Amino acid sequence: MPGITLGDTVPNLEVETTHGTFKLHDYFADSWTVLFSHPGDFTPVCTTELGAMAKYAHEFDKRGVKLLGLSCDDVQSHKDWIKDIEAFTHGSKVKYPIIADPNKEIIPQLNMIDPIENGPSRALHIVGPDSKIKLSFLYPSTTGRNMDEVLRALDSLLMASKHNNKIATPVNWKPDEPVVISPGVSDEEAKKMFPQGFKTADLPSKKGYLRHTEVS
Repeated sequence: MPGITLGDTVPNLEVETTHGTFKLHDYFADSWTVLFSHPGDFTPVCTTELGAMAKYAHEFDKRGVKLLGLSCDDVQSHKDWIKDIEAFTHGSKVKYPIIADPNKEIIPQLNMIDPIENGPSRALHIVGPDSKIKLSFLYPSTTGRNMDEVLRALDSLLMASKHNNKIATPVNWKPDEPVVISPGVSDEEAKKMFPQGFKTADLPSKKGYLRHTEVS
């Protein structure tokens, strides 16, 4: 997938949104952000997804994470569409801004292009306070997002960042479950970093690389 990717800095574009005009880096500053794109307004899957984002907004708020949508229509169209989204989602309010991109000029700069359909995609970037992409999802037009997985992946990123990326989260990890210690951390370092202790899996190779520990 061409364009910006993991570890790259999101370009500091000035964007027009349903909450006014601002620069992306100003919005990203001092917090994590979930930036998610949609091919167009008044489309079925996108309507359910933006409604789900509104419904889950309190979960992102608890984590101090901002939401920022993008769709390839103008601000007035977004505002009209929000009425449908809120009606469909039964009580959830769309309080996050949605970027307008009617000329499809912004979406390629953010690498939110569907290479199969050669047009705007249903993409999602999790952006750190340093304005760098930490994780990306790219979905085909036929598949809606799983919001629980977005939250789970976000929790993994936040946990790893909290521990200076000295830990990682194993398959199907969820908050409050054990994590693994990164291979670059020696056992001696691990004893200092994780005084609560860690458990090394007894594997045939005897290499001692799979170490679980409890963190918060």
